Amino acid sequence: MATNRRMLVLRAVVEDYIRSQEPVGSGAVAKDHRLGVSSATVRNDMAALEDEGYLIQPHTSAGRVPTQKGYRYFVDRLARLVPLSPTQRKAIDTFLSGSADLDETLQRAARLLAQITGQVAVVASPSLAKSRLRRLELIGLSGHALLVVVITDTGRVAQHTLPLGPEQECDESQLGGLSETLNRQCQGLSLSKAADRLQAESGQSGPSAGSRLLRGLSQVFADMADEEESSALHMAGRSQLTHRKALTVAELAPLLDALEEQVILMRLMSAQSELSQTNGGVSVAIGKETGTPGLLHASVVTSGYGHAQGEAGRDGGGDDDGPIAFVGSIGPTHMDYQTTMSAVKAVAAYLTTFLAPEGDEDG
Repeated sequence: MATNRRMLVLRAVVEDYIRSQEPVGSGAVAKDHRLGVSSATVRNDMAALEDEGYLIQPHTSAGRVPTQKGYRYFVDRLARLVPLSPTQRKAIDTFLSGSADLDETLQRAARLLAQITGQVAVVASPSLAKSRLRRLELIGLSGHALLVVVITDTGRVAQHTLPLGPEQECDESQLGGLSETLNRQCQGLSLSKAADRLQAESGQSGPSAGSRLLRGLSQVFADMADEEESSALHMAGRSQLTHRKALTVAELAPLLDALEEQVILMRLMSAQSELSQTNGGVSVAIGKETGTPGLLHASVVTSGYGHAQGEAGRDGGGDDDGPIAFVGSIGPTHMDYQTTMSAVKAVAAYLTTFLAPEGDEDG
C-alpha cells in the first residue's frame, strides 16, 4: 500500500509542477490531492521518491520537481488520453478544411497544433518513398524522351524525364494505351513495389524495345522511391518557447539550435511515429531518450498519419502499412503531456482522414 501511495504522490507532484512550474511541497500535495495522509507522511514518500530517482530537490528547504525518470513513469501510466471535446474537434475540422491543397493543410495543421499546445509543432509532408501510385501519365517529348508524370495517393505530383532510343518511340495512342496498362498493373502499389513489378515484367518480355522501356520506367520509380529525405517539414510555434517559464537561457539556446537541424528531427520523429503505432497512436521521448543533445531538457510527442488503413497492396506485401509521415509537438519536459498527446493524436487522425480515398475514411 505504501508503494501505491508513493506513486500517487509522484503523480501529484508531476501534475502540480506541470501546472505551476514551481517546486512542489508536501503540504500542498497533502492538502490538494486528498491522499488521506498527513503532510509528514507525504514528505517521507517524497524523500523516498527522491532516493529512487523520481524526484529532485533543487534547493534546500524547497519543494521537489520531477526528474526524467519521474516524467517517464507519469507518461507511461496515464490511464487514458482525454479526447478533445466536440467543440475542439469541430474547431480543428473548420480550421483545416478551408485549405486549398495538401501543403496548405499541413502548414495549417502545424499552426493549429502550436496554438493548442503553446509549443513547437512539426508536421512532415509525405515522402514519395511511402506514397502509393494513384495515376501514371506518359507524355511524349521531342528529342527522343518521355515525360513520366506520377500522381500519388497523398496528392503529390512528381515528374521525371526518361530518354528513349529511336526504336522505343511511341505515338500518342500507344502511350495512352501503355499508360492505362501500367495503371492497371501498378495502381495502389508503393513506388518501390511498382519498380519491382515493372522490372519483373521486362524480364518476361525478352530482349525487345518494350522490355527496355519497362526497365527504364522501373528505374524511374526506383529513383522516386529513393527520395526519402525529400519530405518538407512544416514548423510553427518556435517564438512561443522564449515565453515559457522554467526554461533558462542555457536550456533554451540548444533547444532552438536543435530545431534548426531538420534532418535530425526528421529521423527522430519518423522513428517515433513508427513506435506510436504500438503505443496507442502516440509516442513520447523525454530528454535523453531523444538521443539529441539539444533536446536534453525537452520532450517530443509524435504520432504517425496517413496509415495504409489495413491495406497491404495488391501483391500482399506489408512494407507500406505504416504511417507515411508524422505530426508532433516539441516542448519542455514539464509540458502538459495529456493535452499535448491528445492534440497530436487528434491532428494526426484528421490528416489520416484527409488523405484517405473516398469511401475509406474509417480512421
